[in-house]
Amino acid sequence: MLQTIRSNKSVQLVFGLLMGVCFGFFLDRAGVDRYEVILGQLLLRDFTVLKVMGSAVIVGMAGFFAMRRLGWVEYQKTHGSVGATIPGGLIFGVGFGLLGYCPGTMAAAMGHGALDALIGGLPGIILGSWLYVISQKFWQSTAERIIPFGDITFDELFGVSRWKAALTCAGILVALFIALELAGY
Repeated sequence: MLQTIRSNKSVQLVFGLLMGVCFGFFLDRAGVDRYEVILGQLLLRDFTVLKVMGSAVIVGMAGFFAMRRLGWVEYQKTHGSVGATIPGGLIFGVGFGLLGYCPGTMAAAMGHGALDALIGGLPGIILGSWLYVISQKFWQSTAERIIPFGDITFDELFGVSRWKAALTCAGILVALFIALELAGY
């Protein structure tokens, strides 16, 4: 099945569109595409965004391990660096702080007609994408070489199996969710 998707551009586009619609639907149902919910997260008053994204991490880990077991995906590592992470985080943070949306929640907000996402977010995504394309060689040749941290993963860092690292991460997230619920959030 996945080989069919990988080898056919039209199938990739349709599959990507369907996954995007599903993702946007779930973001909307969870309410994390609403400005007031995101603002509540930034002000540490409403932890809906943290709970939804943490749950997505747990589901994503489980899905990855299941698909890997079935031979549908391969484990791949990428390198990183402080020089690329800090500017990327700052750019993301400025956009998030100005509009109150990350790219995913902004697309979902545009889908339900939020004008702030459409008027501010769409031009921002287009401009940001264009700026990245014209500056990509700089980022690859310069910024990515500043304090590289390689391609080490949590399991390698702590010397445990991937399963133990994933289960530990899931356990920490579930404990955090329970603590937030007990605290009234």
